[in-house]
Amino acid sequence: MINILVVLGLTLMIWIILSIVVGKKGPEKTIIIGQSDAEQKAFIIYDPDPIYNLDEKISRSFAEGLAEKGWMSKIVTVAAAKNSEEPFDLYVFCANTYNWTPDKAISDYIRNNDDLRGKKVVAITLGSGSTKRSQRILEDLIKQKEAVLIGSRTFWLMKPNSESKTKRSNIKIAVEMANTFGKEVSENVKGLE
Repeated sequence: MINILVVLGLTLMIWIILSIVVGKKGPEKTIIIGQSDAEQKAFIIYDPDPIYNLDEKISRSFAEGLAEKGWMSKIVTVAAAKNSEEPFDLYVFCANTYNWTPDKAISDYIRNNDDLRGKKVVAITLGSGSTKRSQRILEDLIKQKEAVLIGSRTFWLMKPNSESKTKRSNIKIAVEMANTFGKEVSENVKGLE
C-alpha cells in the first residue's frame, strides 16, 4: 500500500512540475515566410513547446503552404505577438495540448485580444494524440471573440497522423499535412472574398 502511495505521489509531483514548465510563455521569436509585398498576409501565433517544439515546425510548414499560393506569413511566439500592429488577412493559432486543453499562453492571448471580431481565423491543435477536447475548447475561444473560423485541424506527435503512412516519421507526416492545409486554407480564403 505504501509503495502505491509513493508511486502516485511521485507521479502527481512530476505531473505538476511538467505542467508548470510547459505552461510558461516561451521567448520572443519572429519568422517571416513569403514575399513582404504579397497581397495577402497571415499572422501565425504559437507558444514553443519546451520539449519537442512541433508547433514551430507545423507553423512554418503551414506558412510555406501559404507562400506557395503567394502569401506572406509572419510567424511569432506569443511573447513576440504584442509587437505586431499591421493588418492581416488571416490569423492562425497553433496551440499545444496540455492536460486536455489548449496551452495557457495561446488561450490567454485569444481571450485578451479584442481585435479578432470578424477576422478570418484558423485553429491548429497539437498533442500526443488525445486532442478532441483541446480542439473544441480552442475553437470555442475563437468563436467567443466572434471571429470567422475557416478551418481547424489537429496534428499529433505520437498518434499516427495518417494510418496509411505508419512506416514514416509521424512528425514528418504532420509537417507535410500542415503544408497541404496551408494551401487549402489559401483557397478557402479566396472563396470567401
